[in-house]
Amino acid sequence: MNDYILPDGNIQISFSGGRTSGYMLHQILEANGNLPDRVQVLFANTGREMPETLEFVRECQERWGVKITWVEYDVKDNRATYRTVSDNSAARNGEPFEVLICRRKYLPNIAARFCTTELKILPMKRYLTNELGWKQWTAAVGIRADESRRAKTDSKDRWSYWYPLLEANISKKDVVSFWDKQAFNLNLGSANGVTPKGNCDFCFLKSEHILASMAKQHPERAEWWIKMEQDMKSTFRHGRDMEQFVDFATRQQDWIFDEEGYFCQQDEGECTG
Repeated sequence: MNDYILPDGNIQISFSGGRTSGYMLHQILEANGNLPDRVQVLFANTGREMPETLEFVRECQERWGVKITWVEYDVKDNRATYRTVSDNSAARNGEPFEVLICRRKYLPNIAARFCTTELKILPMKRYLTNELGWKQWTAAVGIRADESRRAKTDSKDRWSYWYPLLEANISKKDVVSFWDKQAFNLNLGSANGVTPKGNCDFCFLKSEHILASMAKQHPERAEWWIKMEQDMKSTFRHGRDMEQFVDFATRQQDWIFDEEGYFCQQDEGECTG
């Protein structure tokens, strides 16, 4: 039995813009051909993804001939909503994220990680219910067999989960091997299947090691995070002021990044939020 054959009913394929979910989308397309209208491929843009991520999403949709709907968090008439964008009009400087923070009046953090739900899950849900009138659906999520701990069994909402990569026993190694053979790839470096620059660039869930490396290589991308902390008079991570952290990291010599234990490297530095 092919683990990628579409189940019955409406199906949402969540494309995060990373290699794993890109692999899942490819396998579903290979197994089913052109997707029927009851299948929607959605990418939720927070405005803090690296430019390479947006280019990768655009390239997947063009090379594979698949429609990918881009959605963003928005607020209208003081109500949280969504808007549809394209690769040309998508936010690139954290605009949806900033709108959310201004509405909440505080920063997401370890204890209140509302950013993923508000910026990704709910805009996709609102698009499906408001735009398409869906009542129930199956959500295809790119979780691999080697990260099965992240798989949820009950959404307690309108959808049920489908984990085709988990069912097919796909690992990081399989995903890396697939992309190594393709004519294009996500143009962000990876190590052992982990993409440190994936997801939001300076996500507070990333390890200190990755954030320090990001600060060294892309200090300009930290400016938005610093501004948000200053505007809210708070920090994304308790005890870590982003401006001070970036200033410290950018002044270090390269050897410090190879010094084991100098910066926290928990979870291989991968943001799994």
